[in-house]
Amino acid sequence: MLYKNNGKWYNFSMKNINIVLWETEIPQNTGNIARTCACTGAALHLIEPLGFKIDDAKLKRAGLDYWHSLDITYYKNAAEFFEKNPDAQFFCFSTKAPRAYSEVEYPTPCYLIFGKETKGLPEDFLRENYEKCVRLPMMENQRSLNLSNTVAVATYEVLRQHNFPGLLAEGHIPTHE
Repeated sequence: MLYKNNGKWYNFSMKNINIVLWETEIPQNTGNIARTCACTGAALHLIEPLGFKIDDAKLKRAGLDYWHSLDITYYKNAAEFFEKNPDAQFFCFSTKAPRAYSEVEYPTPCYLIFGKETKGLPEDFLRENYEKCVRLPMMENQRSLNLSNTVAVATYEVLRQHNFPGLLAEGHIPTHE
């Protein structure tokens, strides 16, 4: 899809930003992330096993009015995800990463991979892909940010680098008389 933003044309679609949740456990987080994806045009990829059923009321409540706007794909496991996305340019978000998320130039399309809330991404996977690992800086001795907040920050960094293609950049305050 072509979008004009600040006088410049962009070719951008849902498949340009891909949010990958690896065995996510908390339905409310996934619902919030689904809402972020719907509002930003990002595609959502869920790698099973999940810590809840997709029809979970908590999941739907968190992303209530946004499910119809989602481009969502489910995978039985990580091997299936990588098999179906062999050319994916991906970045792993982890508290164990060596550099900040803002130090990377994100290509399009790109895949942002996030691990489960209790353990993050598997350490063997992180070791194998260490040069692709990034983190959100935070205070020392803090475990981690909430997953849905981390996804939102990461998604908006990719969008910022590409000048927010396809997004409404300004709002209007209604006048009441």
